[in-house]
Amino acid sequence: QVQLVESGGGLVQAGGSLRLSCVVSGRTLGTYAMGWFLQAPGKEREFVAGISWIAGSTYYANSVKGRFTISRDNAKNTLYLQMNSLKPEDTAVYYCARTPSSYSSDTDVTSQGTQVTVSS
Repeated sequence: QVQLVESGGGLVQAGGSLRLSCVVSGRTLGTYAMGWFLQAPGKEREFVAGISWIAGSTYYANSVKGRFTISRDNAKNTLYLQMNSLKPEDTAVYYCARTPSSYSSDTDVTSQGTQVTVSS
């Protein structure tokens, strides 16, 4: 069984940066992919970025292209989301999750979530 433990959220001013980490434990991910998602208050969960675990191919939502970078360290079984040039509208709870592909919004295992707040 795969377990995901996330860290790295917090409060940052607009224009600042944060890095989220997601440690994967349990069964190896094999042909699965991993993704980052966000959910703002009163809104549906949104796809942010995805990465295939073996090949490392990436996919981004238009809203974060050029600002966010998803990466993984296979040796450490850790997924990252580097967030630069943060905007107040990026404020949300962020989750990492296992997905069937780097561009999929389907998830079967999800982390506990971490709050990211961007002040103006």
